[in-house]
Amino acid sequence: MTRFHNPILYADWPDPDVVRRGDDFYLVASSFNRVPGLPLLHSTNLVDWRIIGHALTRLVPDEHYRVPRPGCGVWAPSLRLHDGRFWICYPDPDFGIYVTTAEDPAGEWSPPRLILTGQGLIDPCPLWDDDGSAYLVHGWAKSRCGFNNRLTAYRMAPDLSRPLGDGVPIVDGDAIPGCRTLEGPKWYRRDGWYWIFAPGGGVANGWQYVMRSRHVFGPYESRIALSQGDSDVNGPHQGAWVDTPGGEDWFVHFQDRGAYGRITHLQPMTWVDGWPVIGDHGTPVRAHRTPDGLPRVPVAPATSDTFPRGRPGPQWSWSANPSPGWIVDHPGDGLRLACVPGGDDLRTAPNLLGQPLTGPHLRAETALRLSGAGSARAGITVLGRTYAWIGLEKTPGGTWLTCRIADADGEAEKDAAAPVAVPDEAGVRLAVTVTDSVVTGFAAEYGGERWECGLPFTATPGGWIGATIALFATGPDGYADFAHFHATTSEQK
Repeated sequence: MTRFHNPILYADWPDPDVVRRGDDFYLVASSFNRVPGLPLLHSTNLVDWRIIGHALTRLVPDEHYRVPRPGCGVWAPSLRLHDGRFWICYPDPDFGIYVTTAEDPAGEWSPPRLILTGQGLIDPCPLWDDDGSAYLVHGWAKSRCGFNNRLTAYRMAPDLSRPLGDGVPIVDGDAIPGCRTLEGPKWYRRDGWYWIFAPGGGVANGWQYVMRSRHVFGPYESRIALSQGDSDVNGPHQGAWVDTPGGEDWFVHFQDRGAYGRITHLQPMTWVDGWPVIGDHGTPVRAHRTPDGLPRVPVAPATSDTFPRGRPGPQWSWSANPSPGWIVDHPGDGLRLACVPGGDDLRTAPNLLGQPLTGPHLRAETALRLSGAGSARAGITVLGRTYAWIGLEKTPGGTWLTCRIADADGEAEKDAAAPVAVPDEAGVRLAVTVTDSVVTGFAAEYGGERWECGLPFTATPGGWIGATIALFATGPDGYADFAHFHATTSEQK
């Protein structure tokens, strides 16, 4: 019998939803301002996952997202299988609710279609009833519309193209004792009941409700099925109820880990008196047997990359909709990034190519060579509300190996160590280490010598996402060559 340990994904895969088709499981996560958006993962056992692509190649409206908009973009999506197709409903809290579909989740998805317009509409989930009727439930973002803690549902056209009438409030969180920030609903139809799984209490310290009714629009009765209890898993909630081919029930959810983002856990789910109980009597488990005894598979979401034929793998995303020419064609492997103007503050640079931190202990390294005029710079950064970077900078006085920190919101960069002069066109190796407590260290090698950046940096999360480790190149012209990106992680001791 094989076993697994939580978290099953120690990186920022926020707001996961999961469906099964046959023996295959598929997971979608929110992506906020990252591009491409709506990452999709595949597993055969709910424990071991690999990235298979994205449902969104660009964020819409396209022009709006040509600059980084932290905290905006794609919020919590839902993934469903219906009528031989995969369906994703996702919200943009500033524009409304969109739908996209595909026959193959690893293939091409349809252009996103706006089906409900308005600010503050979040976390949608469709439901197709036994008679073919379609419905959609969603929550509300107080930051956009002035209220939250309630769920609203619509009767929809069967293809989800439009609502068939006005929205109906079906759950009022204010009427549930102790409930606050009710959101993230996932809607199911099983054994004569309509079920809504919905988190309450907020991202960092919330809990998981389950609700049931004999009627699609309610009234719904509710219970708490999962909470932190005496475990060290804060805020266990918001995810997916999924069954296995063998008939077992499981629940996939997240835990907020600050700069590491919302990491993913898997919990067994049982039934007591007609209600689901998640984990060990409602408390998260740290270890358990693998679902259905399915064997472990030696796969994990990709992190390292040699950039075959000069292109990044699916683990990478931009901080805004990319422009043509950000990646420069060149012979062979390795990544060539064009220097793009406007990168004095990396938090506002659209051309950062990044991926989530992978925990609990990360070491990443790359080899860099920079060409270009004065004020060009390139390197590797760990970025959230604050950031630090190490790399090369060209100035009128020469080329410098540099490490800088912007360690307060809106604060300008400052040197974390005295810059070191290096020859023009010099090749350097850059390394970043991140500890369990997200203390980040930077180092470099050039000319056979090692250079340590002495000032440690504690990474911070971004806008509803964890910190990002990213490659960048900025300046009036030129380009940066990254020979590879090699990342290793080690288990928490």
